[in-house]
Amino acid sequence: MGGAPWVDSKQQQAVVARDGDVWISCPAKSGTNWMMNIVHQLMSGGDDGFESIYDVVPWPEWVWRPGAPVEDMLRRVEAIDRRRAFKSHSAPPELPFVESGNGKDVKYVVVARNPEEAIVSFKIFIDQHTDAFFDLWQVPRAAFCRPTFEAFYREVMEPRQMQGMFHGFVAGWWPLRHEPNVMLVHFADMKRDLPGVTRKIAAFLGIQPTEPQWAKIAHHTTFAWMKEHEGKFETVTPCPVPPLEKGAMVRKGKLGAAHEDGMTPQIASELRAVGDAILADAGARRWLYEGGPIP
Repeated sequence: MGGAPWVDSKQQQAVVARDGDVWISCPAKSGTNWMMNIVHQLMSGGDDGFESIYDVVPWPEWVWRPGAPVEDMLRRVEAIDRRRAFKSHSAPPELPFVESGNGKDVKYVVVARNPEEAIVSFKIFIDQHTDAFFDLWQVPRAAFCRPTFEAFYREVMEPRQMQGMFHGFVAGWWPLRHEPNVMLVHFADMKRDLPGVTRKIAAFLGIQPTEPQWAKIAHHTTFAWMKEHEGKFETVTPCPVPPLEKGAMVRKGKLGAAHEDGMTPQIASELRAVGDAILADAGARRWLYEGGPIP
């Protein structure tokens, strides 16, 4: 979230890589919690007992309170005594990339979504942050919230050039897309074939669940299960106040429905033009908007 003091991408650069680490790299509102859950389910064999997804898949960029030292985060992640998975909203170079074959097997599951869909969802997500959370950070709600999507895009997104959080994200990963420790996944493909995508991720991570585990994994990664247990995906730990209103994190995740939440043809055209300047590769632009095979 550009300009938000509770996200500091530099913090994650202090995490010392371990053999087996998995980074889930995803822009805002592009399937982050869904992929965090998929990876956790695969690594755990189908666990449904966690209280918060952030307890089992930490977010090293997260600043849990004003003035929190980075050492707080490092102590939590160093104390993990199992294979680790992390969330990041960044792409290289903000997210340090460990090349395959350097002695540590670090993998990157990279997720992207049609930016028209992600931006309208992002506006709604920002609106659903609690007053207590804004007060904690002494940030006025008006700094991020607007009554309409068009006002949000014109007054919050454009001045901060936050379009780069989607197009720029893919631009950062695109040159690395064929590296053996990088897997690019599109939100649309997750919606079209969740079982197939989940099995590909398992193979990429070197995980071979048993058939009983597959049954639990398949159940716990559905939108319906996550919506039924949405409290597991709304509490970002640790945080002294609830960051989000109920229902903010697991919303609807529809494809091709950005217009329902305020996307207009004019804004879509402007967004694409800005994206074309950021993401020069035509194949990358097509993939960002549509998904499908990686060229």
